[in-house]
Amino acid sequence: MTQSQMTEKNRPDMSVEIAGVRFQNPVMTASGTFGSGIEYSEFVDLNRLGAVVTKGVSNIPWEGNATPRVSETWGGMLNAIGLQNPGIDIFVERDLKFLEPYDTKVIVNVCGKSEQDYLDVVERLSDEKRVDMLEINVSCPNVKEGAIAFGVHADSLFRITEKIKKVAKQPVIMKLTPNVTSIPELARAAEAGGADALSLINTITGMKIDVERRCFVLANRTGGLSGPAIHPVAVRMVYEAAHSVKIPVIGMGGIATAEDALEMILAGASGVAVGAMNFSDPMTTIRVIEGIEAYMERHQVSKITDLIGVL
Repeated sequence: MTQSQMTEKNRPDMSVEIAGVRFQNPVMTASGTFGSGIEYSEFVDLNRLGAVVTKGVSNIPWEGNATPRVSETWGGMLNAIGLQNPGIDIFVERDLKFLEPYDTKVIVNVCGKSEQDYLDVVERLSDEKRVDMLEINVSCPNVKEGAIAFGVHADSLFRITEKIKKVAKQPVIMKLTPNVTSIPELARAAEAGGADALSLINTITGMKIDVERRCFVLANRTGGLSGPAIHPVAVRMVYEAAHSVKIPVIGMGGIATAEDALEMILAGASGVAVGAMNFSDPMTTIRVIEGIEAYMERHQVSKITDLIGVL
């Protein structure tokens, strides 16, 4: 056995399984912060990621909200993009085709303004072999119709989850909003509807005002707050969700370092997603992967699964 083979054999096992899908490591991208990896592939070796989670895709093209729709904040950013995307046909032809040669899992984020919108996309993707899982965005605070409307009430979340599961051929992840009174209640509703996994949190609704011009900074008035500022809130909600259901949880919200990701894992997350930090440092996902592995070596943890939910 060569030295390199011995080193490889002794490396910590970073693999995780979520809803029957095997990931080489638990680190993925958060939807809306990485496109489909096309632009980031110049900086990041996509083969090293646990998964690429695509930007939200709808059944027809969406223009998104009026500008300005992005603003920096202390410890993060506000966005009110409004899920702008070219629609499912272009997505399949361009984005999925681009991802074909990469050795990483692909999770497609699905958005809609009505139940039928969601079902149209889910059915359209059902025979796409490059799609490993679906993440259903019922938690965007920047779309007036649909989106968050389905994610804030347990009964509507249960209903849309149940309908999507009837037509989906890939495992379904329901993405939860933090803009609710009880995360456990929503987590249990999605599980009861048949969800295979949960992901959380989406952005927290916020607002910024330009005091000199005395006007709202965003044309939409409100936007979704993301970045390190929301991380402690995200950790708490991931912990609550993970301890309320039996299905796997993917944690996200302000992850900037391996330590941030490990907090999520210790709280109960089987996977983690890096979001806003991709904008300031495109290599964040790789640094998080390397940092988790270094932590495991330092603490003599042989399998990442030994850390999930130990608190």
